[in-house]
Amino acid sequence: MDQYVNRQPLVIAVILNTNRRDDTLACLASLKRGTYPNLRIVVLDNASTDGSADAVVAACPDVNVIALAENRGYAGNNNVGITAALNAGADWVLVLNEDVVVAPNCVERLVAAGESEPHAGVVGPLVYHHDEPEVIQSAGVTLGDWWESHHIGQDEPDVGQFAQRRTVQALSGCALLVRAVAIREAGLLDERFFYYYEETEWCLRMADAGWKIVHEPGAHIWHKGVQRDYRPTSSVTYYNTRNHFLMMSNLDAPPAAWAKAWLQTARTLVSWSIKPRWRHMREHRDAMLQGTRDFLVGRWGMRPS
Repeated sequence: MDQYVNRQPLVIAVILNTNRRDDTLACLASLKRGTYPNLRIVVLDNASTDGSADAVVAACPDVNVIALAENRGYAGNNNVGITAALNAGADWVLVLNEDVVVAPNCVERLVAAGESEPHAGVVGPLVYHHDEPEVIQSAGVTLGDWWESHHIGQDEPDVGQFAQRRTVQALSGCALLVRAVAIREAGLLDERFFYYYEETEWCLRMADAGWKIVHEPGAHIWHKGVQRDYRPTSSVTYYNTRNHFLMMSNLDAPPAAWAKAWLQTARTLVSWSIKPRWRHMREHRDAMLQGTRDFLVGRWGMRPS
């Protein structure tokens, strides 16, 4: 830790934007109000047609805007920014969704937590619903017995139940402060995922490499993307199915978890196929079948149409 005694670590925030101009500008404005002084920002623009890139340049001329040459999904697109941050000498890379608003002291508290834990590889904040500012969206992520992910504290009013910093299995991907050394050791996001489950797999891979995954409840953000009444599309069902199995494969999940995962998938497929009450889920059933098939044949990246 001696290299940090005489200076504050360089944090480079990476924000991926796809036609979310107003959300991205709001995210940038919240970062600009922040108390952490050694922060730089990279915005990755994924071929937006709403004037996002020009708007960012006009509002924040010191932000580095990178136009992406191709859409490589959440994982691959963010890897462009993460690599740029590492090449620029970042000590920490802050991977942010464009639809989050951060508290003024959020970055400062995340860095303080990471610097006080020498083996912290990833640090994440307490995430609230943007439309319910005192209701928790995620206080970390835990895995169930068939390695399904669950957000800790989801939809609970914040009454101080997560007041202590603690180690968790994974964190919400909407805001991840990742140590540069840990990225170099454990690797970038796995681009095969395209999106969904890639951040959970990344955290678990970091942990397997000996790094701690730390939840810092004193750092707060508000995320617009997932409300209480969120209903995933069939594409989400596809990616969740395929990528859940990919994550298990990458990390050598135990046989019992595999057995339960396959059993749960089979039960869901049967239920969505034969029970009248789930007739409206037929599109999701087809997506789950496609995701299962693509995992088995090793088809990754964007979902085929």
